[in-house]
Amino acid sequence: MSTETFEFQVEARQLLQLMIHSVYSNKDVFLRELVSNASDALDKLRLEKLWDDSLDADVSDLHIAIDVDTDARTLTVQDNGIGMSYDEVGRLIGTIANSGTAKFLQELQEAKDAAGEEGLIGQFGVGFYAGFMVADEVTLVTRRAGESQGTRWTSRGEGTYTLERVDDAPQGTSVTLHLKPADPENQLHDYTSPWKIREIIKRYSDFITWPIRMVVPGGPEVSAAAGKSDETPEAEAPEAETLNSMKALWARPRGEVTDDEYHELYKHIGHDWRDPLETIRLQAEGTFEYQALLFLPAHAPHDLFARDSKRGVQLYVKRVFIMDDCEALLPPYLRFVKGVVDAADLSLNVSREILQQDRHIEMMRRRLTKKVLSTVKEMMAKDQDRYATFWREFGAVLKEGLVTDPENRDLLLSVASFASTHHDTEPTTLKQYVERMKDGQEDIYYLTGESRQSIENSPHMEAFRDRGIEVLLLTDPVDEMWADAVGEYEGKKLRSVAKGRIDLDAQDEDASDGEREKQTEEYAGLLGWMKEQLDGDVKEVRLSSRLTVSPACVVSDAHDLTPALENMYRAMGQEVPSAKRILELNPDHRLVKGLNQAYNEREDRAALAETAELLHGLAVLAEGGRPKEPARFVQLMADRLESAL
Repeated sequence: MSTETFEFQVEARQLLQLMIHSVYSNKDVFLRELVSNASDALDKLRLEKLWDDSLDADVSDLHIAIDVDTDARTLTVQDNGIGMSYDEVGRLIGTIANSGTAKFLQELQEAKDAAGEEGLIGQFGVGFYAGFMVADEVTLVTRRAGESQGTRWTSRGEGTYTLERVDDAPQGTSVTLHLKPADPENQLHDYTSPWKIREIIKRYSDFITWPIRMVVPGGPEVSAAAGKSDETPEAEAPEAETLNSMKALWARPRGEVTDDEYHELYKHIGHDWRDPLETIRLQAEGTFEYQALLFLPAHAPHDLFARDSKRGVQLYVKRVFIMDDCEALLPPYLRFVKGVVDAADLSLNVSREILQQDRHIEMMRRRLTKKVLSTVKEMMAKDQDRYATFWREFGAVLKEGLVTDPENRDLLLSVASFASTHHDTEPTTLKQYVERMKDGQEDIYYLTGESRQSIENSPHMEAFRDRGIEVLLLTDPVDEMWADAVGEYEGKKLRSVAKGRIDLDAQDEDASDGEREKQTEEYAGLLGWMKEQLDGDVKEVRLSSRLTVSPACVVSDAHDLTPALENMYRAMGQEVPSAKRILELNPDHRLVKGLNQAYNEREDRAALAETAELLHGLAVLAEGGRPKEPARFVQLMADRLESAL
């Protein structure tokens, strides 16, 4: 048979160097690419046989075979699939060689920047040429199913490649890599080692539909890797070992998979020794098909709120592993979800390692997000104990979505629950809160703080407690942000009891407008004087309708940031100006009454100025803050205590 030699086009060597050193970040993926090509060839043969019964092709044992020769340092990946004709080899394997350097570079750049109609990932030549990362020479032998003659393609990836017609080629395609010497420092492993082959197949191709087989003859290296000492007798032909499980649980009907199998998969991909709290299956059909198997963990990971923690689900395309932590498929507030998403077709860059941000990705993200949230909602309705576990572990992170995901805000609010003054231990939903609202109550009240105990002891709660008005007790840092972002629920405004004016007397039929006006007039002088004395710290001093026990409290104006929110923004590196707050006095408290009397009777008010300063400091302390000058506050307090002895 005659052999034809073809020259690569200009700069082909530089182009191959780009493929070898730039496109793929991990040399192990060469085997994934070759196995993926072989799997595609088997799929195509099965389909073609269905369409054409007369096709002369053996489909009784479709498989992929891997063979290693440690002496010759070769690795062969062989399939008995559709194969290629002589012309197809020249066209498909020549994806790089025949398309022209400039054109291919342009396609490569476009594949990295945007998803085209036909991704380069589907072109045999691109994945095939990954073999040159680990091989000095590549030989391909192929015969198309139904044809009698095969083709051999050989190249060292330099200036030329050869094409030759052969008569003895088996059906399918065989790719033999003449491996480079192992170089661990450059991540070039010994790919004749069976343990390394197993590792790569397990990671990238474990769920391939077709069996991937490897014949491992007995020997010291194999025995050591397997932890055994006995060797295969020469008289016995070693049996082929199937390397992949072929158990893509997400592709099997629910009735064929046990909970134990699901749990084992979760433990494998979630690195967790406990069973998941919930298993979620999703199968999307139509113009864009994909399957998902997601898990809700039973416990929050230790790095749930760490900035550099890895998140995302595993991504497969046609059961071929693509990436471990695919952040694009779920929003950050669902970063605790583990699982697998397997797409029938997806726009990737040429190395299968970077997702393109196209409409399919966005479509999957929206569908998966709604599926997870609807599952939580169903759990909330049907199994309160499991929902309580979920919300205890992940409620704080889920509430981030109320700020970042307006599209799903209503759904998130429907699955959220909060501690409240209605019950000491049982949380409440916003819907339940609204159903319990008192006649005439127009707002949903809440208060944020570090703990339930600190909130319940806050002066801001006194009037609400006395009147039996329910208040949500929010203790997560994100609560400061989402309450402002959401604003209202079913037409009811969300109002912090520590911000703005709270006129609860308007809901009390016994309230006396005349008494309020009288108090305002009685304290007018003191309020104005204290505003002057505390001008550097407060924007206003006024009488309070929210205090019944404490002498004073500080509140933020309706549209100001709370101190906690200011501190949160500063912690994130954002500078925000400190806003002066409002000091509210309880006109019925003995200290405030005495201060007002002293103000009206004394001309020398130096000591009263210190009392006003102490009163403001006490109000700041009562809400968990600290006085502007702690040392001065302590000294003033010590002096007062001494004089009282």
